Amino acid sequence: MPGTTEDPSSLAWRLFTDYCSTAPMEERRDLGQFFTPREVARFMAELARIPSVPYLRILEPGPGTAVLTASICERLPGRVGSVHIDTHEIHPRLADLTERTLSYAHEWLSDRGVVCTFSVHREDFIIENASYLTPSLFTTPRQGYDIAIANPPYFKLLKDDPRARAAAHIVHGQPNIYAIFMAIMASLLRDGGELVTITPRSFTTGDYFRRFRAVLFSQVVPEAIHLFGSRMDAFRKDEVLQENIILRAVRKSATHGSTVTITTSAGIRDLDDRRTRVVPLVDVVDLSSRELGVHIPINDLDDRILSFVRSWPETLHTLGLKVSTGPVVAFRASDFIHDAPNGNHEVPLLWLQHIKQMDVRWPIEGTNKRQYIADSPESQYLLLPNTTYVVMRRFSAKEELRRIVAAPLVGTQLPGRMIGLENHLNYIQRMDTAMSDDEALGLAGLLNSVFIDRYFRISNGNTQVSAVELRQLPLPSSQAILKVGAALRIHGVKSLDRVVAEALNVPGSLMQDVERSADGDT
Repeated sequence: MPGTTEDPSSLAWRLFTDYCSTAPMEERRDLGQFFTPREVARFMAELARIPSVPYLRILEPGPGTAVLTASICERLPGRVGSVHIDTHEIHPRLADLTERTLSYAHEWLSDRGVVCTFSVHREDFIIENASYLTPSLFTTPRQGYDIAIANPPYFKLLKDDPRARAAAHIVHGQPNIYAIFMAIMASLLRDGGELVTITPRSFTTGDYFRRFRAVLFSQVVPEAIHLFGSRMDAFRKDEVLQENIILRAVRKSATHGSTVTITTSAGIRDLDDRRTRVVPLVDVVDLSSRELGVHIPINDLDDRILSFVRSWPETLHTLGLKVSTGPVVAFRASDFIHDAPNGNHEVPLLWLQHIKQMDVRWPIEGTNKRQYIADSPESQYLLLPNTTYVVMRRFSAKEELRRIVAAPLVGTQLPGRMIGLENHLNYIQRMDTAMSDDEALGLAGLLNSVFIDRYFRISNGNTQVSAVELRQLPLPSSQAILKVGAALRIHGVKSLDRVVAEALNVPGSLMQDVERSADGDT
């Protein structure tokens, strides 16, 4: 009878609970420590396929109390004869706890006929392994891992941080450390080895992570994705507000006909009742594209929305339009911004709070934002001609029903010859002349529609919509946009989705399914 009766993951979870009882949440958040719940760890371990090899190599960087590796160890008896585990943990106390978990796993596996060796590396994972991102003749040859599994730390690095400099070619701006972890883990896999990670969804889209996606998908191919619908439930104990995804990717070349298994759950509690579907790899990520954005269609309706929006032939650029970010950065322009007009030389300054769905409201009461900006020779570089635009929030609140909140701003709507737009706004204008009122109304209506909203939710888990993503957005023809604008001018915006659908000749069955989905029927 084996002398080790407790599962290794249960011990790891007890150690985690004890650690959290004494480590302040602020300290753990500063270190990017968001620990993996035991149910999620076991799901990730099940997702990792144990290869038919006599000797298995496992990597877990940033292990905390090593609950992920412990969960994999529970699957090894009867499958492999021996295993070696490498972990990297720089936090001294957590490294000690990792060692306790792996020492127990060693005994637990030995009692069940599996030889286990392990190393707890107490140096920085990125600094020690960044050279494998761009191997050279001087890089130490590696023996690749069969499984690399992690819940990496989440926090942004300063540009001059040694870890950011070590991975400078894969990051843009102020990088998030989790992306560097993922890229290095992928580079350390053997051919056929698997990467299994739980991270924020933010890497899946946008220019900020484009270099990272290029590096990641040059090394591994996605085979399975699990999406947590709740922004909090996956890490409820740590109060993490993220849309989290679990990714399994394999180090291999993509083959024609490759597929991705997509599973979804609201959170942990319904993980055993997750919904499963299999879709072509190209519908998730087109590995031949420049942007390599990751779409996650979770049902047949998402497939149809993707197909419908992708059929549109235009973009902002081909329509002669461009999107820009509001030029007024408040703390830099504070000398020009006023609470009230001081004379005849102040013009409206629009903030995020002024933009509602299909409506610009200025001025507004009950705000602490200064709503006027000086129109002077010194402030001209901050101002825009008071003409017609589509203005939208760069960030939507979590409680907003739609990902994009946009409004037409007609040139006669606000006083003054110039206006100011604060930096948390994006705006669309014509490159050669002013937009017509119907064009602004139609484009704003389209951006606020359920079709664009669902398209963005399939590809973007963030509440931010960047100018880069707007530039890449498929759009219908100019005539179709004008038709939407004319219809909204006649019928109003109360039934916006229905008006947009009729103007764009959306198939009736698609519109019915969209409406049923909004009512919670699908």
